[in-house]
Amino acid sequence: MLKKLASVEKRYNELNMLLSSPETTRNPELLMTYGQEQSNLEPIVIAFHRYRDVLSQLGDATDMLDDQLDDEMKEMVREEIASLETEQETLEKELQFMLLPKDPNDDKNVIVEIRAGAGGDEAGLFAADLFRIYTRYADRQGWKSAVLSSHESGIGGYKEIIFQVAGNGAYSKLKYESGVHRVQRVPQTESGGRIHTSTATVAVLPEMDEVEIEIDPNEVRIDIFRSSGPGGQSVNTTDSAVRLTHEPTGLVVSCQDEKSQLQNKIKAFNILRARLYDLEQRRLEAEHGAARRLQVGRGDRSEKIRTYNFPQTRVTDHRIGFTSHRLEQILGGEIDEFIQELTATDQEQKLQQLAAV
Repeated sequence: MLKKLASVEKRYNELNMLLSSPETTRNPELLMTYGQEQSNLEPIVIAFHRYRDVLSQLGDATDMLDDQLDDEMKEMVREEIASLETEQETLEKELQFMLLPKDPNDDKNVIVEIRAGAGGDEAGLFAADLFRIYTRYADRQGWKSAVLSSHESGIGGYKEIIFQVAGNGAYSKLKYESGVHRVQRVPQTESGGRIHTSTATVAVLPEMDEVEIEIDPNEVRIDIFRSSGPGGQSVNTTDSAVRLTHEPTGLVVSCQDEKSQLQNKIKAFNILRARLYDLEQRRLEAEHGAARRLQVGRGDRSEKIRTYNFPQTRVTDHRIGFTSHRLEQILGGEIDEFIQELTATDQEQKLQQLAAV
């Protein structure tokens, strides 16, 4: 670990020099690239400096025990050593986490797909609840949300809704939300007061640009049709809806929320690129197997990951056995406690996997 930390510190110092060079200051793109790399390394370097200070203080304190000290002074030194050893252990763990390989997609924007599952109209209403949770969470983070495609169920719910969340680190936090979400509550239409169970699936995909995922235009069939369902002015009166069919994979994407055919086409291609990337990642994981073991890091869409129980006002994440009784706050987008617990568990799993290699 120390060798790796020394290497990080060396690179950090190199970046300091590069950022002050005339060649860099004249090149905004280079300046941004170096600045971002330095910003990513800075917390590691700060923690490493503190770690070295603690080791130095530990050495000095241990040497003091060999001196001719009275009992009171020796007790004070022992207490300081115990405190420093605790801090050393904490810093070592923090640094191990910091040195874990970073997911290259963590800083990307995301495309979130929510689909109603079992439960009829109630499942559609639950899909709408999940959409509000994530958009409100995005607002709290200072991120921006935009609907890319939606199919309403007619009673305020969604059969499907696809939206973009744009902001620094969006994928790093929302990636844990992929999977099957389950709600237990009494539907508004239930006269007998019986509790029903409904589900919705969530898929969180990192947004890919044209350079990262290149699509051969000859492999995509584009169909233009008239938008259907509720819409804004002129949305469902012109042939503006777009359907893309990627013939090699059979993936189909439809967008009809915008008035402009071009805007719908751009959104549809964004979704298609994200799905193609996800498809390729799943193929690679199936081949190698190891990555799929970390279910916390990449929730399988068929895996039941979380239950929202309204009668008991609790929300339970089944992957980590974590329960919160702050249902109302969670529905308002306060899902930080789940993300923090999932992140910590994911890091622990990765450390264990590295140690086993």
